[in-house]
Amino acid sequence: MTHPRPCPVKQRQDSCDEAPPQMSARLILFTRFPRPGEAKTRLIPALGPRGAAHLHRDLAEHTLRTLDEAASAVPCVLDLRYTGASEAEMRGWLGTDRRYLDQGSGDLGSRLALAMGAAFEAAAQRVVIVGTDCPELNRTHLEQAFGRLLQVDLVLGPAWDGGYYLVGLRRAAWARARGPLFSNMPWSTRLLLAESVSRARAAGLEVAQLEPLGDVDRPEDLALWERLRDGGR
Repeated sequence: MTHPRPCPVKQRQDSCDEAPPQMSARLILFTRFPRPGEAKTRLIPALGPRGAAHLHRDLAEHTLRTLDEAASAVPCVLDLRYTGASEAEMRGWLGTDRRYLDQGSGDLGSRLALAMGAAFEAAAQRVVIVGTDCPELNRTHLEQAFGRLLQVDLVLGPAWDGGYYLVGLRRAAWARARGPLFSNMPWSTRLLLAESVSRARAAGLEVAQLEPLGDVDRPEDLALWERLRDGGR
């Protein structure tokens, strides 16, 4: 596979180089290029390298449509933080009129911290980050997250497997949150959500949680995507 088919999502009209100065909210999608053998590796035993990459592509495009809706409704700037490809490959997949930024190096915590910090440095007041594993995520969840960040420091979207599908922070909490939330965390384990909440409260952060949702990361999760794909949201 050289390039996936172009993504049938709404093209953004924002400049891809600069965020509109009036936008104080930032929505960030963490994703990777759907290259066989590198995407959805936990599902390769069940789907094969190409099948797993195809699934990742579908989930990412599904999520991006949801984020486009939310970006218009909130409103907010939408950034795509990518890995596993060049920016040219990402533009060939998801469109040219978008804001693309490399995720950077290090573990997930380092990359999340980089994205959060860069958004706050660019004058964002509220930042929400999501991945592509949660097809149940909808515009309402994202609107709720940004709304809660007007009142609390940290918003988490719990996943049924013990992790989280969404993390949001407000600017005033960044200095207190960066170390506790993104350093030496039990990433990709069922302990992540509980540890995040515990550390946040110990740091004096006020925490809100959205409704729990399922994600698609293992073979037993495939039924969730199939149900949503076939029946709609």
